[in-house]
Amino acid sequence: MTTYVNADEAVHSRTSAIKLHGPKDFEGMRAAGRLAAEILDAVAPHVVAGVTTEEVDRLVYDMTIAGGAVPATMNYRGYTHSCCISINHVVCHGIPGSRTFKEGDIVNVDVTPLLNGWHGDSSRMYLVGDVGVKARRLVDVTHECLMLGIEQAKPGNRLGDISHAIQTYAEKHRYGVVRDFCGHGLGRVFHDAPEVVHVGRPGTGPELKPGMFFTIEPMINIGRPDVKMLDDGWTAVTRDRSLSAQFEHSIGITETGCEIFTLSQRGLHKPPYA
Repeated sequence: MTTYVNADEAVHSRTSAIKLHGPKDFEGMRAAGRLAAEILDAVAPHVVAGVTTEEVDRLVYDMTIAGGAVPATMNYRGYTHSCCISINHVVCHGIPGSRTFKEGDIVNVDVTPLLNGWHGDSSRMYLVGDVGVKARRLVDVTHECLMLGIEQAKPGNRLGDISHAIQTYAEKHRYGVVRDFCGHGLGRVFHDAPEVVHVGRPGTGPELKPGMFFTIEPMINIGRPDVKMLDDGWTAVTRDRSLSAQFEHSIGITETGCEIFTLSQRGLHKPPYA
């Protein structure tokens, strides 16, 4: 049975209960989400051939600090970087380093500024130079999956409605939907209840209620959905080495639908970016 609690009365740690937030909490999430979107906007001109992933990580750090926030990923369970950068067959949690972007790469950058106690969690795909048709189509469909899931995020629906919309659209294109990672509740807690899986049956799972905050972040593979972890303990890759793409937004359920906290104010929703 799903338990819901007033966020003002809840502890600032993860529990099995789903927190319901009020108007001031929405203000906090808007500010954190706006900063996340601005950072991802600024990243776009730097994801080009020859630039290293650690250079982008430094840009994310500088912008996060300049925005009055701190990167929530730094020192999170031993992680030491300001963002995750996942290239080609890396599904998620790629670690920035000396690797340079190469012509034809598809890249996900995942940022989470922690601003005044609120987490703005978002990721976006980028194309490096001349990217192949199949890879570009994967990126497009993954963004469409995210937005179709968001369309189902409204009071009275259930999490399974979001999951089903994503799964059916991806599988219609013969893509694999990753099961090993999922979206999550957030707010003052980085990873909170509920878990937002991207496969499921309509009408199942917790009911969506006004005040719920969570991410939707489908990871879609050209090949099978299976992933494996590398020895670094963070990087997840497709087991069959097929390309993978991901987009992520943080949203809040309202009385009439949902609010996307991490939407780009410059309209840079998916590549190619002007």
